[in-house]
Amino acid sequence: MSTLGNGVRVVTEVMPHVRSVSVGIWIGSGSRRESTEQNGIAHFIEHMLFKGTTSRSAEDIARAVDALGGNLDAFTAKELVCFNTKVLDQHLSQAFDVLADLVLHPMFREEDIEKEKGVILEEIKMEEDSPDYLVHEIFSANFWKDHALGKPILGTPHSVRRFDSTMVRDFYNAVYAPANLLVTAAGNLTHEGLTTLVRQHFEGLPKGDAAPAEQVPSTHARIALRNKKSLEQVHLCLGVPSYPLPHHDRFACYVLNTLLGGGMSSRLFQNIRERQGLAYSVFSELSPYRDTGCLSIYAGTSVESARKVVESITREFRDLKERQVSDEELRRAKDHLKGSLMLGLESTGSRMSNLARQEMYFGRFFTLDELLESIETVTAGDVRRIARTFFDPKQIALTILGNLEKFKIGRDDLAC
Repeated sequence: MSTLGNGVRVVTEVMPHVRSVSVGIWIGSGSRRESTEQNGIAHFIEHMLFKGTTSRSAEDIARAVDALGGNLDAFTAKELVCFNTKVLDQHLSQAFDVLADLVLHPMFREEDIEKEKGVILEEIKMEEDSPDYLVHEIFSANFWKDHALGKPILGTPHSVRRFDSTMVRDFYNAVYAPANLLVTAAGNLTHEGLTTLVRQHFEGLPKGDAAPAEQVPSTHARIALRNKKSLEQVHLCLGVPSYPLPHHDRFACYVLNTLLGGGMSSRLFQNIRERQGLAYSVFSELSPYRDTGCLSIYAGTSVESARKVVESITREFRDLKERQVSDEELRRAKDHLKGSLMLGLESTGSRMSNLARQEMYFGRFFTLDELLESIETVTAGDVRRIARTFFDPKQIALTILGNLEKFKIGRDDLAC
């Protein structure tokens, strides 16, 4: 790891046995830094950076990476934005030149902004036509009520239509500052070589201010029933608070999540899909952030079975609180978690992302052996303690979306 004089950090991992390099430029704040008026602007700027720079048109950017046989991509999350490319090791300097150019020298032309608004409005419509996306958005808006974490990353039609070049430039200048910038790379490269490239492009940036402290959100256990007559299925999302990403109990949370709904042998999959045949898709997931977290369960079912699915979920909650999981089930969950972790870290792209997340959230690097050891030390007692902490009817939030007609469900139905 190296840090430039202005605060830009560079982290690399050398993988000499491969012929590719993945490199990413990371911005350490995403959509949760937006005000209500700015909702969606971090994602909008991510799109705008591909519209051309002071020296390249949008087509030049696309052609430059295609000509190298590589790929160029970007995404916006709640707490970060990433621009990344994967190329053959011999093409690293050309690819990095394109990547740095689009991040550092955007044009933000008024006509491009107007055009891109239309693209994003279509993206919002496309996502809202997807019920599993929509149920998660309604759930988040209720769970993180009145906080930027609960607002959609894409923004709303109302907020996106109001963007103009001044708003876009102001947000870009505040966020794309050296203290908020991180470059990570993994593959067949040298740390000195990449640091030299980063220095060439980024050293001239003025230092700027560190990102302001973000407001810690509180969670809300709301029950929301949303009627949408056009849907064949009922989509439900049930969740409870969980620990933040840097919490020392995070590995116990991952084990609990795996046991509950993290695979084909998980309790929810076996009970709700295999034994009862109530759903095709049912799973649980952890969404941890810097200062808060959520453990949520999604299922798609019929309106007639929705209550039974909720009962089956709360029964699993109760069981995890009352009884310690068996050694065999704990072993299976740990091995599943370790396997997916190791398999997930075999590509240069996943290693590059792993470096960024560890630096952003922990400020240090954990080896694979350290991560595996942390999973191994989780006990059945830890899992039960976390279940008892969070599986509380007063903390359960529930969102149900579908053709609900006379369907009703209340707090009493969430007893566990």
